Amino acid sequence: MTALSNRPITVIGAGIGGLTAALALARRGARVVVLERAPALGEVGAGIQLSANAVRVLDALGLGPALERGALRNAAVQLNDARGRRVLRMDLLAHRPDARFLLIHRPRLIALLADAVQAAGVTLRLGVEGSAAEEGLCIAADGLRSAHRAVLNGPQVPFFTGQTAWRAVIPDPGGPAEAQVFMAPGRHLVSYPLPQGLRNIVAVEERAAWHEEGWSHPGDPDRLRAAFADMRGPVLGWLARVRETNLWGLFRHPVAARWHDDRLVLLGDAAHPTLPFLAQGAGMAIEDAWTLAACLDAIPDQGAALARYQALRQPRVTRIVEAANGNARNYHLGGVKRVGAHAVLRVADRLAPSVMPGRFDWLYDFDPVAQRP
Repeated sequence: MTALSNRPITVIGAGIGGLTAALALARRGARVVVLERAPALGEVGAGIQLSANAVRVLDALGLGPALERGALRNAAVQLNDARGRRVLRMDLLAHRPDARFLLIHRPRLIALLADAVQAAGVTLRLGVEGSAAEEGLCIAADGLRSAHRAVLNGPQVPFFTGQTAWRAVIPDPGGPAEAQVFMAPGRHLVSYPLPQGLRNIVAVEERAAWHEEGWSHPGDPDRLRAAFADMRGPVLGWLARVRETNLWGLFRHPVAARWHDDRLVLLGDAAHPTLPFLAQGAGMAIEDAWTLAACLDAIPDQGAALARYQALRQPRVTRIVEAANGNARNYHLGGVKRVGAHAVLRVADRLAPSVMPGRFDWLYDFDPVAQRP
């Protein structure tokens, strides 16, 4: 018997974080109900990068074989200038040969998690609006627009970064399994392949116009192509195949100061929304899910368990959010700063190729499964 045996827990939100939390809790004996206000789990068909820190959790939850079948192993991250010339290549396989970095279609990951939670005995209810009045502990995994964050922290106004992003998935059967970044003054584009002959594209442009947060706002493919028309390498060929794109404004939120009360706790974007420039939004939610379940399992007093969860998670996610903010600046450098920064990176790429991957050891080598609650 553990502290979670037969305890009722309600998870609000059937995204990556909510489903991972439900699975981790059910594996430890909790009676879990997941409430999702959408009538179906289908969402915008985007790609996602899962770095080794998050994959360790999914492996521990028994999803390793399914991920092997449904994802590609990411071999590298390469930074290029707008002309398509290599600036820096971070070889993930060489620096961390035993770690797995994966590229997966987000709907595929959601489907894998949904199948796993239901097989574990979790009740999944769609088309239901959840609230903190549900039975037992309530976990708010309801995203960056979480009303439950405001319950704990009061109203907050996010800061518009002046950046707007397009997201698209195109048919593209070729190319190595690696992430490519193309950097230009005031904008950049990230792309990587997905299973089943697809390619994910995220293109970010600085602009003064304000755009609402969220992924589902339709964008104009021709405007996307026009904004990145002077990029070279494979970019123009990729953009020529874009038929549908979604557009959203990028906003900066502070990490929540208060993550819980006696019966409600925040998880993932509800606690710490991040800019998409370190590919850690899903990873942080997956880490949160494991740590929250481990704390509740190890510490019988619920209030003490929730306090321990926040104490373990808040410093790490704050560092990750700040690092993503830094990449937002570095990718868009112009003028003399851009020339100087790219020159330094090219020297490091030639003379010390392990230096830059090593700068992120603190991020990728972290193992949530091994952490003591």
